[in-house]
Amino acid sequence: MSPQVVCVAVGVVIDSAGRILITKRAADVHQGGLWEFPGGKIEPGETTPAALSRELAEEIGIAVVHCESLMTVSHDYGDKQVLLDVYQVTDWIGEPRGVEGQPLAWVLPRGLAAYRFPAGNQSIVARLSGES
Repeated sequence: MSPQVVCVAVGVVIDSAGRILITKRAADVHQGGLWEFPGGKIEPGETTPAALSRELAEEIGIAVVHCESLMTVSHDYGDKQVLLDVYQVTDWIGEPRGVEGQPLAWVLPRGLAAYRFPAGNQSIVARLSGES
């Protein structure tokens, strides 16, 4: 039996200086302790922008004003398959913070490679840092 595909809205939050917001996953979750782009599961009947808005409000305390599709990534972890619907977020209201206590970092695209990301995020990192 193959694992179910989990659809995830992913936000690449970019500030006016061109830095990208990344967050660290809690140690006790799938791929725990690694860095990621904020976001979360898309609920049945929910659009990706709606899911992204909800998740970013819950995780980092911002209200998305403008986002646009960047890429889609499919990855099989063996125990879980994910479909990442990645959106670039360039306008929001509020100051991003770790609502759930998670560490945050603002990183220039060329600096992303210095952080450990889940395997499913590698193509996003490559695209943002100009390696793909």
